[in-house]
Formats: sequence, structure tokens, C-alpha cells
Amino acid sequence: MPSGSIGDHLRTPPVARAITSPWTWALAAGGAVVGFLAGGPLGAVALGALAGAARVGVAGLKRPARPRIDPFTLGEPWKRLVQDALQAQNRFADIVRAARAGPTRERLDDIGGRIAEGVEDAWAIGQAGGLLTDARRRIDVTQLQRRIAEARGDDGDGGETAAALQAQLDSASRLDATIADARDRLRLTTARLDEAVVRAAEVAARAGDPAGLEALGSDVELLVQDLEALRQGLDEVDRPSPGTA
Repeated sequence: MPSGSIGDHLRTPPVARAITSPWTWALAAGGAVVGFLAGGPLGAVALGALAGAARVGVAGLKRPARPRIDPFTLGEPWKRLVQDALQAQNRFADIVRAARAGPTRERLDDIGGRIAEGVEDAWAIGQAGGLLTDARRRIDVTQLQRRIAEARGDDGDGGETAAALQAQLDSASRLDATIADARDRLRLTTARLDEAVVRAAEVAARAGDPAGLEALGSDVELLVQDLEALRQGLDEVDRPSPGTA
């Protein structure tokens, strides 16, 4: 996601660990001793605080590690879709590396950062899609339909048993719709990523095309936002438990 303010970086877990770390306090104490010898009590306070702050500041500058993306841990179609997104990101990075140094390359590099974030969302979507697909496979629709028919034959309207079985059947239908929607939207997004790579190559070849560069940046931003929205939507899906069916 986009970089936050300095204050945001100072509210991260690494900073919290740095503040409470014995090494931070040892560094501050060591700085205080040196400061006292060099400039008396005031020097001790200043240098000790500076030493401790330096350690905390370095922790604040560390960026969270990017997730390791391994499409081969996924089943189809998610594996291929995440592979396509990852390959598009790599091709875009190659274009940035080959571009001449200057404002165009810097802007392309920024856009590439957003693409990397979008690919992370695509990876999360692929993982969620795989879980949904696995959950759907556990629902035996044919068996449910047979049991519903039996329940309704036993007591006329089927009663609570038929209603419970029908709820599972409805869940299967919703999963089918959710999986198909996620698959189609992710496929469309990877196609748009491929298009962005082609446009990036054109922009890099025409370094004096700020309008084309900004249009590319805007389109990539919308693309990444779509991926983020899809990921968040899948996070909120009520996945059935393995024993539902």
C-alpha cells in the first residue's frame, strides 16, 4: 500500500520492539556515559537520547517484508491467474530497469510499486479462491437433493430437516457464484496488467510523453483498487466449515 507518514512508520511493531528492547536502553546508557565524559550531565542526556532515538529511527525505516508468492501452491484456475499477474509484474520491472534515468523512469518505478501491491492482492485472491473452491467441493449437491426429496416425502413439506439441507444447497449456489465472479474479475485484471506492460514499454520509449505516463499511472491505480476491493470482498465471504455438507 502507499507509504504513510513518518508518524505511521513510528507506530509499527518493529518500532515498538525497538523501544522496549534492552539493546535500545543499553545503547542509550552507553551514549550517556560517553556524553558525560565529553560534556558533563547535559551532554550525557543529549547523547544518550540521540543513541536510543537512532535505534528506534532505524526500526521505523524498515519496511514490512513482502509476502512470498508461490502460485504452484494453488490449484487451477488460481495458479495460472496468479502466475499471469506475477509475470506481468516481472515484465514491467524489466521495462523500468531498461529505461533511461530521469523523471519518466522514476514515475514508472512508482507505478511498478503499485503493481507489486496489486499482485500481492492477486495472490491473496488466489488463496481465498482456492479455499472457496475446496469448500465447494465438499458439498455434494446430488446427495443433498436426494436427501431433501426423501425428507419432503416423509412428512409432506419436509420440515426442519429439509430446510437445513436446502440451506446447504443454497450455500453451494452462492459459492458457485462467488467463485465464478472472483475468477472472471481476476482474469480481467491480469489482462489489464498485460496491457499496462505494453503501454509502459511505449511510454519508456517516448520519454517526453508526460500525458501518456500519467494516464498509465491512473489506469494502474484503478486496476490495483479493483484488486484490493475484490480481496476485501473475499475476506468477508462466509466460508462454510469442512463438515457443513
